[in-house]
Amino acid sequence: MIKTTRVNKIKDFVFEKKSVSLDELVKMFNVSKNTIRRDIQILVDGGEIKKVYGGVAVNHSKLESFHERKIRNQKEKEWIAKKAAQFVEDGDIIFIDSGTTTIEMIELLKMKTLSIITNSLELIIRALPFENLNVISLGGILERQTNSFGSVQNIDLLKAYNINKAFMASTGISLTNGVTNASPLESKLKQSIVEKSKEVFLLVDHDKFNKQSLITYCPLEDINCIITDAVPEKEYQDFAKENNIHIVITNHSS
Repeated sequence: MIKTTRVNKIKDFVFEKKSVSLDELVKMFNVSKNTIRRDIQILVDGGEIKKVYGGVAVNHSKLESFHERKIRNQKEKEWIAKKAAQFVEDGDIIFIDSGTTTIEMIELLKMKTLSIITNSLELIIRALPFENLNVISLGGILERQTNSFGSVQNIDLLKAYNINKAFMASTGISLTNGVTNASPLESKLKQSIVEKSKEVFLLVDHDKFNKQSLITYCPLEDINCIITDAVPEKEYQDFAKENNIHIVITNHSS
């Protein structure tokens, strides 16, 4: 197993178990303890995993809570969600990602007749009063920091759904590292959704550009449309033009 693959698998294993010993990792990955220590250091430097006595654990202090993310740039998030909702039509089968911007879409879709696939607990709760919204939950392990379900066991279930449009969230995007996410538990699901959907919309406010988080779940060129609240730097505009990505800029009047 090549090093980068092993490091990613170690990361996923730690997040699944919450904490593991060095001996467990040595046995699981069949490498020396020195190799495991070097791999762990890469993850520790990334900030999402911390060393504990005899092993490593998830560094929850680095995972920003749903509430903390929700109150930042709230008005911009509402503008972006409003613009995104304009791309949804009656009869669509859509995926709405967990996220503080994507969650704002539900109030704007409540009068439409749709099927909504989601891993967002918050979105499911908000959709309950609206019988015209057919909500399909993917289930999985509840990630309390993000109010979402991650590590979906039956990810093959997605193959049965014909998703017209996916509305994705991200904790940071860049030209070099693509579309990134802070939760390893969600990343495989996000990757599968992007691969499955006919159109992929990325909803990000201006603060998310030129930032990266723990895991890249898709390259930027896999996105069909970026909806944001400010004109991005010229290098992003050039990249979008070269890769046929539509950039939609929204504001309070959109």
